[in-house]
Amino acid sequence: MTNTTAPWTRETPTAIIVLADGTVIEGKGCGATGNAVAEICFNTAITGYQEILTDPSYAGQVITFTFPHIGNVGANDEDLETLQADDPKAAIGAVFKADMTNPSNYRSAGHLDQWLKSRGIIGLCGIDTRALTALIRDKGLANCVIAHNPDGKFDIPALKEQAAQWSGLEGLDLAKVVGHGQKQAWTQTPWVWNDGYGEGKDPEYHIVAIDFGIKRNILRLMAGLGCRITIVPATTSAEDVLALGPDGVFLSNGPGDPAATGEYSVKAIQGILESGIPVFGICLGHQMLALALGAKTVKMHQGHHGANHPVKDHTTGKVEIVSMNHGFAVDSQSLPEGVTETHVSLFDGSNCGLAVDGKPVFSVQHHPEASPGPQDSHYLFKRFLDLVREHKGATTPA
Repeated sequence: MTNTTAPWTRETPTAIIVLADGTVIEGKGCGATGNAVAEICFNTAITGYQEILTDPSYAGQVITFTFPHIGNVGANDEDLETLQADDPKAAIGAVFKADMTNPSNYRSAGHLDQWLKSRGIIGLCGIDTRALTALIRDKGLANCVIAHNPDGKFDIPALKEQAAQWSGLEGLDLAKVVGHGQKQAWTQTPWVWNDGYGEGKDPEYHIVAIDFGIKRNILRLMAGLGCRITIVPATTSAEDVLALGPDGVFLSNGPGDPAATGEYSVKAIQGILESGIPVFGICLGHQMLALALGAKTVKMHQGHHGANHPVKDHTTGKVEIVSMNHGFAVDSQSLPEGVTETHVSLFDGSNCGLAVDGKPVFSVQHHPEASPGPQDSHYLFKRFLDLVREHKGATTPA
């Protein structure tokens, strides 16, 4: 893929993407202005763009949407995944094929373009996103600079140098960046048609969730199953987690290189595992659990980003359609004795889940709180709560 222009670019381009190899892609700017260095990936989902753009796991990335029409349902204050509504700690930029249209949906509270501006997300539209996706697929995830200037003036040599010199996501700990540095409670339950979100009442279990960049809907599903949730920072020690008296511990999703985050979190997770308390991990939490158990993680060629990924659960024999968002993966060949691979991607055979033999500890790479199947993987939360229930019953005096 060489310098690429859209059919309308007889006008001056107002946004560009400069890849680390020097490729320049010209387009029409939207969203916030300015420039930012990031890793560029592609996402194959056809719905849920607002949830995708606010997923903290996308921190440090520009998302190329393969579905051509993004923005049709507008934006609102409900379909967010960051803990705080005004928290911009997620995607840096977004790339669309078509111009964003005016919203047409009863839940819309505004135009996507204005929403992007409010969150500081730089946008580019009007390019052949199929060609860009093919480039990423063939050459791998690429470092880039995305820039938007309404005047159409760009210092191309400087942007090329910036993209080429950025070290990328390998070795980068972003969990501290997107996570929240304080303990907080969560009680909100899942959205119900015409009623909105609810509040948990009379919770039966106490779950401590370690925040590597946690998503709201994960918390909602656990709260909806009768859990009181305490969210703690990624740097919380095992002693401090256990001092809260949890019935179970959840390891959240998040961005960046798991090996870098593991420099401070692996020891804490190992201490939690020694306590015997049930543990459940998702996405980065899955990778962190694997590292704590002695396995290794690797950088993927193009990663998995989308809502149409087939994953097989070896414990049930069923295939689920799941949501994925990760550029690193657990090396299944490195899983130690006593740790079983439970899920596998049917796209490329990569590891998507593990369990510790004979212990209430398991994790998955995909996002079971999402609804691509639409609810193929929701059972995993019940599986976790069944382990919590069994463990609590076994440790409660008669």
